[in-house]
Amino acid sequence: MSPIATLSRLPGDDALRLVMAASGIGMAICDIEGHWKEVNPALCTMLGYEAGALLGRSAREVTHPEDIESSRDLIRRITDEPGLLLEARKRYLRRDGSVLWAQVNIAMLRGAGGEPICILVQIRDIGAQLAHENEMQASAVHRSAELEASNHQLQLFADAVAHDLRAPLRSILSFSERLGQALGEDIDADAQDYLQRISASARRMSELLAALGRLSRATRAELNPQPVDLSLLADWVHAELLDAEPGREVSVDIQSGLTVQGDERLLKVLLDELLGNAWKFTRGCEAARIEFGGEPREGVLKLYVRDNGTGFDMRYVHKLFEPFQRLHSQDDGGGHGLGLTIAQRVAMRHGGRLQAESRPGHGTTLSIELPAGPS
Repeated sequence: MSPIATLSRLPGDDALRLVMAASGIGMAICDIEGHWKEVNPALCTMLGYEAGALLGRSAREVTHPEDIESSRDLIRRITDEPGLLLEARKRYLRRDGSVLWAQVNIAMLRGAGGEPICILVQIRDIGAQLAHENEMQASAVHRSAELEASNHQLQLFADAVAHDLRAPLRSILSFSERLGQALGEDIDADAQDYLQRISASARRMSELLAALGRLSRATRAELNPQPVDLSLLADWVHAELLDAEPGREVSVDIQSGLTVQGDERLLKVLLDELLGNAWKFTRGCEAARIEFGGEPREGVLKLYVRDNGTGFDMRYVHKLFEPFQRLHSQDDGGGHGLGLTIAQRVAMRHGGRLQAESRPGHGTTLSIELPAGPS
């Protein structure tokens, strides 16, 4: 039976029948129960059947068993919602038993009174496309695994280098102190200055290595999410800052009851960096003030650390969280350039991102949204 002869039995537009016969995309017309009434050559080729072997059969008979229910749902939807055109991926079974992955477009053709008449189906073979997608996905997984392994090796190397550098740094500090003690009052001003510079540089390098270690832990540490009382952690950090500088007079206001869902160890690191940053850049203020607070917003807690310290020009805010970028000199409190990088890394691992608002001489506000804990 010729395709044109088969299609000619359909009442209606001859143009539709001609399009179906000539189309390289599988096309079919089914009754409202899902039985094939017309099929075009492209569909017959896809499924491996002659047209006569398909006509009158239910499309369910050549549908993959796992896709039968979803196919029924498609028919229900286009029957209940006039004008609806649906697109879906589904599987058919070819005559030889192999699986045909297809992109299906389905619509209900209706009469003048809106009554369902028949179903128009377009079927496109996407087997090659899916094979390519799977290949790309496998390649991406492979590259990701290679990158993870490479990063792991790089991190091990960095850890080893940091560890190996600590010992000579300790020796430099120790011997410079001993040299100063041995020379005693006989040391001249220039030599004393040189020794102090050596010690300061060694201490700065030691602080940098410690910061690199914190950055590594913030990046690699396994997360252990649990309810965390950030107010309690902030009090702890404040106490540590006071212990380090007992002479500082800073008004610190910590809002109570701030609970989030996260990793307690890493969130302690986050507050170390944020409150430590505010503490550092309020040094020299006559009435130094630091605030830590937050407010709930649809399942998250928007937190902020606000100070009235040095501040910075917002033209350079894009550099604020980049490693080794300093917006202030050492004389103005600038550190090793890793503190806020570490804080941002912790924030991102908790699904948040730090943001900053500042004005030179008017302080800085650092804010972040974290998953809210139980109230």
